[in-house]
Amino acid sequence: MPVKLTAPRGTSDVLPPESARWSDLESRIHRLAAAFGYAEIRTPLFEATQLFVRGVGQASDIVEKEMYTFTDRGGRSLTLRPEWTAPVVRAVLEHDLTASGPLRLYYIGPIFRYERPQRGRYRQSHQFGAESFGSAGPEADVEVIALAWELIVRYGITDARLRINSIGDERCRPKYREALLAHFRPRLADMSADARRRAERNPLRLLDSKDPADEAHVAAAPAFEAFLCTPCREHFEAIKTHLQIIGIPFSVDPRIVRGLDYYGRTVFEITSRLLGAQSSICGGGRYDGLVQALGGPYVPAVGFALGIERFLMVAAAAAGATAQSRRGIQAIALGAQARTMLLPLVTELRRRLDVPVFMDYEDRKLLAHLKIADRNGARYALILGSDEIAAGEIVLRELEHRTDRRLSFETAKVVVQQHVEAEL
Repeated sequence: MPVKLTAPRGTSDVLPPESARWSDLESRIHRLAAAFGYAEIRTPLFEATQLFVRGVGQASDIVEKEMYTFTDRGGRSLTLRPEWTAPVVRAVLEHDLTASGPLRLYYIGPIFRYERPQRGRYRQSHQFGAESFGSAGPEADVEVIALAWELIVRYGITDARLRINSIGDERCRPKYREALLAHFRPRLADMSADARRRAERNPLRLLDSKDPADEAHVAAAPAFEAFLCTPCREHFEAIKTHLQIIGIPFSVDPRIVRGLDYYGRTVFEITSRLLGAQSSICGGGRYDGLVQALGGPYVPAVGFALGIERFLMVAAAAAGATAQSRRGIQAIALGAQARTMLLPLVTELRRRLDVPVFMDYEDRKLLAHLKIADRNGARYALILGSDEIAAGEIVLRELEHRTDRRLSFETAKVVVQQHVEAEL
């Protein structure tokens, strides 16, 4: 007996009607990003492994534990994209995109990480993100936060919370690192093995620990804000002021550090309790040194990434049990002659209307056709049978309330178009 083939663990198929929610979200993202002046970029699914080692950081969890890395037939080490920022920076450098001034880019697409699959986290997942290059001012930080926040608002996710922090720069971070080590060293024996490893390689990542053994020690750690140098403090205060001016609520969370080594100064997360313990749906920050670290000139930059799967889960939970609104038309032909007559009308309606026009080509009873219309979520049905053909008419049925209207077949396409467009 042949083995049943299934999707690899940690991946999933997106099937109708769920795929319609994905398409709607992607359409909204494209419109929203364009409104903010961001242009789309698409990079390869795999890159040279060294890009992520240099860009993300050798000591990061992504590089140490999660990358899908392989050697190709030419002996080159390649890695499936585990995050988007480093590939975007590589493309910006390769094509000299910042030569003419500031640059705003966004992306939608998959990432690949080998981690334990759980609700909202998969080995292949998808992200929407934005990257702003060329502006060192706090206004750029606020702009990318506002872009992510606007999507949250448009989906009515009212419990979303924006948390921000500053992790300083190369001037003030060394002092904070020493303060963290002074706090954690006497406590490392009681902390997790992962915490002891992080203390040796990157003490800031201790603040990102989710292990229960570390929780009390992390909560008592000193906050970075007290160690910020004057330029970093002024930058952070300006961000808070600008967020207040444009009406985006926030809280300062000294435990946010983000998991990637390239971040500096601003870091932020957007969370929702609708996801339970795994509450983060969006995160980002400033990474002024990354372009230079990858071989380019100094180019200040800031951006974010939002998990598509997690965002759709939150959006569905926020919408509650509200039924999805009906949309489109089901063309129902009762018999071969009706199918022949309906095909030109269906073709014309598909050209004229901005809604789906469905048609089933099998011989079925009217009730079976109407069940298919319900499954498709159609708002209207166009019904043509022998009685309608004899009368030169067609029935337009509104499927939510099951009300009928008889139309002249000759004028049906115009009347239907007017009727449907009035509902949009």
